[in-house]
Amino acid sequence: MDADPLQQALAIQKAGLTRLHLVDLDGAKTGRPVNRTIIEQICAQTNLKVEVGGGIRTLAQVNQYLTSGVDRVILGSAALTDPTLVQTAIQQFGNDQIVIGIDGKNGRVAISGWLEESDVTMTALMTAMVAFGAVNFIVTDIEKDGTLSGPNVAQLAALQTAFPMTNIV
Repeated sequence: MDADPLQQALAIQKAGLTRLHLVDLDGAKTGRPVNRTIIEQICAQTNLKVEVGGGIRTLAQVNQYLTSGVDRVILGSAALTDPTLVQTAIQQFGNDQIVIGIDGKNGRVAISGWLEESDVTMTALMTAMVAFGAVNFIVTDIEKDGTLSGPNVAQLAALQTAFPMTNIV
């Protein structure tokens, strides 16, 4: 593992991988992209297909990422706080480039880098996003993430069964 994100991305590419999932955690907490420069460098200096989330709250930010080499943009907190943004982004950029990130605890959505918990269920948010045309979701059970105990398979299976037309990671 390399402390330099660009060098780490190059090592990932050298290992034969083709996709890279990046989260600007600083951006998620502040509500605006913070690490966009290094993300753009990774896109420019590798052949990786990069998807990025964290702090993306405007169409202009989505457009900046997609026009600077990012393959897919993940909208998480915005899906809960500004669903019209998600709807417009899907219409403007397509559901292949817009991914919905849903982080949850006890089946309820958490936002702002997991700092705020809502009363909205993950199922309710997915229902709304599917109605807008979303098909790609990244779902995280924040109680299990980072515990080395594996994903919440039961939750993921239940969501996939409820939304068979979607791709859930």
